[in-house]
Amino acid sequence: MTRPEAIIFDCDGVLVDSEVIAIAVEREHLSGWGLVYDNETYLSRFVGLHNRDYHAALHQDAEDQRIDLPDNFPVIIQAAIWSRFEAELSAIEGALDLASNFGGPVAVASSSEQDKLHRKLELTGLASAFGPHVYSADLVENGKPAPDLFLLAAEKLGVPASNCLVIEDSENGVRAGCAAGMMVCGFTGGAHADPGLAARLKSAGAHMLARSFAEIDRP
Repeated sequence: MTRPEAIIFDCDGVLVDSEVIAIAVEREHLSGWGLVYDNETYLSRFVGLHNRDYHAALHQDAEDQRIDLPDNFPVIIQAAIWSRFEAELSAIEGALDLASNFGGPVAVASSSEQDKLHRKLELTGLASAFGPHVYSADLVENGKPAPDLFLLAAEKLGVPASNCLVIEDSENGVRAGCAAGMMVCGFTGGAHADPGLAARLKSAGAHMLARSFAEIDRP
C-alpha cells in the first residue's frame, strides 16, 4: 500500500469497542418489540449508519411488518446503551498508538452524533490524539454510505482525498470511503466482528483488510 498522507478513522468498532455493546442492546430491545433480525443482516444493513438513517429504516421495517414500536424507542435504546458505555467502553488495542505515532494528520469521521462522539473519545482516553479533527455525520447532509463526511474530513485536514487512508469496520463505511476516492482498510478487530465480516468488507470495496492495528503498515 502506498504510504498515505493522512489517516481518517471511523470511531465505533475501530477506535472504541462500542459496536458489540450497542448491537446487543439494540437487538435485545427490538426483538422484544417484535422486530427481529439475524446477526449478519443486522450488521450489513445498520452498522455505520447515522442514527437518523438507522431509526428511519427501523420505522419502515416496523411499518412493513405491521409492528408498533414505542414512539420513544430511540430514547429507550440510547439510554440503555449509554448506561453500559459509561461503565464498560474501552479503546481498541493499538488505536491510540497508530493515531499518535503516524506522523501525519489524523481525523475521526463517525456516524455518531457530535456530542456522543466526543464523549466516547473522552471515556477511552483517545480525544487528545485527534485535537479538533473530530467530525460527525451531524455536519453533513448525507451520512455514510455517501462520501460527504470523509470528504469533509479530508478538506479540514488539507489533504487530497486520494492521499487519505480510511479505516472502517462497516460495509456502509467502506462504501463511503471508496465513493470519496480514498484508500480503504476494512478493520475486523472489534469484538462485534463475525466470521463473515472480512469477506463483506472486501466485497464492499475495501482495498486491504486488518484484524488488528499491528497489521496496518506503519511508516
